[in-house]
Amino acid sequence: MMNAFDRLAPFIQDFIYQNKWEELHGNQVAACEVIFDSDDNLLLSSGTASGKTEAAFLPILTRLYEQPAASVGVMYISPLKALINDQFKRLDLLLEGSNIPVTKWHGDACETGKSRLIKRPEGVLQITPESLESLLTNKRGACMSMFSDLRFVIIDEVHSFMRDVRGLQLLCVLERLKNLTGVNPRRVGLSATLGDVSLAKNWLNTGTGRSCAAPLFDEGKKRVRLHIERFVNYSDKRDFVERNGSMNVVNDSSGGDIGDREHYDYLFKQTLDKKTIIFANSREEIELVMAHLRETALRSKAPDVYRVHHGNVSALLRENTEDEMKSTQEKIVTGATVTLELGIDIGSLDQAVQIGAPLNVSSFAQRLGRCGRRGQVPQILFTFVESLKINSSDTLGPINWEFIRTIAIIELYLREHWIEPIPPLRHAYNLLYHQTMSVLKSSGEMSPAGLAQAVLSLDCFREITREDYKKLLGYLIYIDQLQKTEHGGLVIGREGEKIVNSHKFLTVFLAPEYLLVKDENRTIGTVDKVYPVGTRFALAGRSWETVDVNAKSKVLFVKPVQGISAVDWDRDFDVDLHTVLVRKVRSVLQGQEEYLYLSERCKERLNEIRYIARGSGILEHLVTALSDKKFAVFPWVGTRQLTTLHFALLQKKIKSRRLWGTTLYLEVVFGGTKEELETVIRDILKSDLDLYGLPLPDKVQLRGKYNEFVPAELLRKQFIEDYLDFEGLKEGMEVYCN
Repeated sequence: MMNAFDRLAPFIQDFIYQNKWEELHGNQVAACEVIFDSDDNLLLSSGTASGKTEAAFLPILTRLYEQPAASVGVMYISPLKALINDQFKRLDLLLEGSNIPVTKWHGDACETGKSRLIKRPEGVLQITPESLESLLTNKRGACMSMFSDLRFVIIDEVHSFMRDVRGLQLLCVLERLKNLTGVNPRRVGLSATLGDVSLAKNWLNTGTGRSCAAPLFDEGKKRVRLHIERFVNYSDKRDFVERNGSMNVVNDSSGGDIGDREHYDYLFKQTLDKKTIIFANSREEIELVMAHLRETALRSKAPDVYRVHHGNVSALLRENTEDEMKSTQEKIVTGATVTLELGIDIGSLDQAVQIGAPLNVSSFAQRLGRCGRRGQVPQILFTFVESLKINSSDTLGPINWEFIRTIAIIELYLREHWIEPIPPLRHAYNLLYHQTMSVLKSSGEMSPAGLAQAVLSLDCFREITREDYKKLLGYLIYIDQLQKTEHGGLVIGREGEKIVNSHKFLTVFLAPEYLLVKDENRTIGTVDKVYPVGTRFALAGRSWETVDVNAKSKVLFVKPVQGISAVDWDRDFDVDLHTVLVRKVRSVLQGQEEYLYLSERCKERLNEIRYIARGSGILEHLVTALSDKKFAVFPWVGTRQLTTLHFALLQKKIKSRRLWGTTLYLEVVFGGTKEELETVIRDILKSDLDLYGLPLPDKVQLRGKYNEFVPAELLRKQFIEDYLDFEGLKEGMEVYCN
């Protein structure tokens, strides 16, 4: 039997020789076996920089080389335009001598290439979900010829699509394309961070009727270098102090920001002459950190190697940063949010830095995977800056939950190899609206029955009833999104035309209204609010002052200024905490282990937090008294389960609130005793709780584009079915029911 290498096309073998590969990776061999010897879909889940992309393309391009397609043969779908641009360069090199062309198709791609592909469809197409939706909606006829012989669809960073409605949009569009062309291409999904492979296989298979292979292979034991450091700001203005590891007091006469200053000096020293990504969870924070590092470098007469990379920095500046990071000569330090979590090639890094806690285990895995490429041991540094009130009377206030959550995340990923599973969304009514309008725009007038058949037959909507769809259509007619014709058919109404003819229609995720920021020579990026003339703000790691505002064209004209400025962004990220992660937090608090990656300051802080947690009773008791009528309820369950309990308590007329998005407990105001409150909660757990009877606010549904076109009762149903979990709550709190 021929080995995997011998089965590859000659131009691929030449590429492997030229690049001096010693052998194919395990995932590449496994991918070859599935692609060459079966008709299954393929899910490849392996670590960052493990060669997943090549694993998919090597056998697929071999198939395309041996049996050329009569249309586009391979479609590569990416969540990011930047990832498409990056993969385009890599594919261009791989395809030398193959006569297989590759075409980029997204909003910034060359129109000449797109026109050429329509006239002569062939080779590999790289595209985003939104661009594919646009093709299907606006060029239906062209799609029939472009994809008449489509063999493979490669979906990169599958986990990022599975998280939200954008992934459902992609599945809908692929299924509509299949229905239009009669072609059912094999799907290949790629990811480095999948918590539940079976969920991912089900997602990838949606609408295909195929089985999915998910080969397992030993990636070997990985070494990781970790370190967590802590800094403190004290907010008692009578006594600004910082305590070192020996608990000696060091006075600071300049004020209470000593921790911040120490933090920036520490980051400067740790990143000096090291190619580094610094991750933060918000654009505001990363802009501030990078501005301070640049100022520190200026004082130290060090070179300015500091860059910022997030979604509101202009594409040109982001691409320049990516190119600089790829360079082996430049020791660039880049501040980023989630934009550099995904698989854009940035070469070898010396280290990654995480400020504060990662969003979750999956996010940590992605960020860790950014460093340690090219055979290096991954190195990641965590830093925390705490603002503490001396002699605080708040029982739980001294507990730094982010710090403990970070330890829990590290332990779950590195020791237990666990990543959050991604539960499917089954009642995405806002997407149902979007696909209804897209189908009508593509097809023209349709009967209500024909429209229902075209939309509800899509596998993503299999749990949505015809009755619910009838309610949606009735509401859309009422608000003039749809219109009934004299023949009883449905067409897009006057108000609907305003939506579907907008360039923003193609996106299904909610994004703020952005304003362009320009200086004399270039576009700097975008902001989500107007900064009046004379106002200073931060963007792309620098400070700017507004010199003019063009309200009509929504452009801010700016000039660069010295100093550090703040920027006030709207909320960046929502994240659900999984029950497994929450319980790991409790395990860290209950344990005695001294984690080797903690600094001395952090070890002291961990012991202090453990002492407070044990003394407060939160680790053993469901309810802990905070004051006379205020209690903390610790069920130690995930976000969705905790939210369910919150509304169940409100139904009992008991005031409950979650203090912040990633909180682990409820703060409850109750006129009775601790024991009486525990009894109420146990009674809830033993009941047949009717989720539809809960006192949900009118706008309880999570933020979502097109929610305004969905009847309130359907939004309420969506929230109940997809964002509450009573069964999970009962299971997680079973110990309290006995």
